[in-house]
Amino acid sequence: MDIEAFRAYCLSLPGSTEDLKWGDHLCFMIHEKIYVITSLEDGSASFKCDPEDFDELVARDGIQQAPHLAKRQWVKLEQLGVLNDRELKERILASRNLVLSKLPKKVQALYVSE
Repeated sequence: MDIEAFRAYCLSLPGSTEDLKWGDHLCFMIHEKIYVITSLEDGSASFKCDPEDFDELVARDGIQQAPHLAKRQWVKLEQLGVLNDRELKERILASRNLVLSKLPKKVQALYVSE
């Protein structure tokens, strides 16, 4: 998946917004909470994952613990192409839902996804 398709998918999720942070990092957020970060410089992407999936993910080539983010909860893909499009979309939606689940119930109700 290229960056434009990735961006379009993230923005298609209910309540998603984007912002450029730290110079070259395109961040996608739900209610101002980041659920995915992608570097425009090197094409890497980081997202939140279920801690139960962490070991399986980082055992795969091109995936590691995301630096500077919660241990065993965020992973970094060296490139978007490390995962096929279907799995990448599933992981991004799961990340969004994990972040959303930590928000107040009234806020969650505003952003129900399919």
